[in-house]
Amino acid sequence: MAISVFDLFKIGIGPSSSHTVGPMRAAQVFVNGLKDAGLLAQVASVRAELFGSLGATGKGHGSDKAVLLGLEGQVPDRVDPDLIPAALARIRREQCIMLCGTHPIRFVEREHLLMYRRSLPFHPNGMQFSACDATGTVVASKIYYSVGGGFVVDERAAGADRIVADTTALAHQFKCGDELLAICRDKGLSVSQLMLENERAWRSEEETRAGLLDIWDVMQKCVRRGCEQEGTMPGGLQVKRRAPGLYRKLSGQNEAAMRDPLAVMDWVNLYALAVNEENAVGGRVVTAPTNGAAGIVPAVLHYYTRFCHGANDEGVIRFLLTAAAIGILYKENASISGAEVGCQGEVGVACSMAAGALAEVLGGTVEQVENAAEIGMEHNLGLTCDPVGGLVQVPCIERNAMGSMKAINAARLALHGNGKHFVSLDQVIKTMRETGADMKLKYKETARGGLAVNVIEC
Repeated sequence: MAISVFDLFKIGIGPSSSHTVGPMRAAQVFVNGLKDAGLLAQVASVRAELFGSLGATGKGHGSDKAVLLGLEGQVPDRVDPDLIPAALARIRREQCIMLCGTHPIRFVEREHLLMYRRSLPFHPNGMQFSACDATGTVVASKIYYSVGGGFVVDERAAGADRIVADTTALAHQFKCGDELLAICRDKGLSVSQLMLENERAWRSEEETRAGLLDIWDVMQKCVRRGCEQEGTMPGGLQVKRRAPGLYRKLSGQNEAAMRDPLAVMDWVNLYALAVNEENAVGGRVVTAPTNGAAGIVPAVLHYYTRFCHGANDEGVIRFLLTAAAIGILYKENASISGAEVGCQGEVGVACSMAAGALAEVLGGTVEQVENAAEIGMEHNLGLTCDPVGGLVQVPCIERNAMGSMKAINAARLALHGNGKHFVSLDQVIKTMRETGADMKLKYKETARGGLAVNVIEC
């Protein structure tokens, strides 16, 4: 499957790529399929059923809200987060939903949106949408899986609304880290140069560069908004937003910070906290590669642009291209879904991506880039997904800050070496996949294990 940098980095809304972005996309694809098949006018009711992890933690992750918006034709990258509360209030007050934004039907959540803890066969994040006519006859029914990072697949891979694997021929096909390294060595390319050439299969180089700078712009705006918005995050845990207070403190301590050799760490922590607090309240974020781990790549990229000598827009572009190449390896050979492999597939992958990307823009060889990415994952192996209350707040927000610091340290360790190391990136990706398979279900985004059951919700 051909995966673009813009598949890994998608503009969307919080709090979850698999539980919010994915269900919204699936619902929108389903109703678009009804429209394209000429069935929309026949539909009198729609039933949405969420299974597995979506059923277990969907309320806390906004899956119910995402489905309602998706059925009305909204898409994650264009929906206005500020208008969502009013849209949801209207649907619930009137008990009516506008399919594709044009066709009104009766919709009562307790009847038409159901959540089950049992899983469908293919993946823990399963959904089934069924449309019926006025007699109750099913006119269409589809099963979708949200497989992490906002990616959605259709179980049967058939029908008018099929989401197919991209089979675009790329300039440099690679399936594993060893192949990526071999191509770079043979062609004399950096990882980012290889990715840039691959992106030409979809768009011009100028469009790729402009698109990546747009992604960076959204990341920066997310950090700024996260530093400005005071208050308590929704969901019942009463977790206070810390980024604004930390920003004020750091901004007022310039002279004192110069005497503290570790002051940069505080800024990196701030960047990550700001993004993930925005994500937790449903703000505009970039999946990197998921929403739950959305703070790590922006935090490390902010570190590069603010604190590294010679940083510029070209470096930003190279950073994102390199990070995407590493993310593709995990997407192809393991998983980026917390519901499938635990948080090692989210924070661990994001840490690995950011580490390798930072190593490249700081002048690392392709071997050092691979080494940095390996270190970034090696020390996140076994990381569980155990959100308290099913919310991406505790421990998720702080976990992004810790992952950002690990990424920077991984890059620095790799750059102090010569690229030769004992464990390869491919080996650590295989180990991550196997560890996720062995991990008990309760530690994989079900809120049934770990901190989720040992921390009292208040």
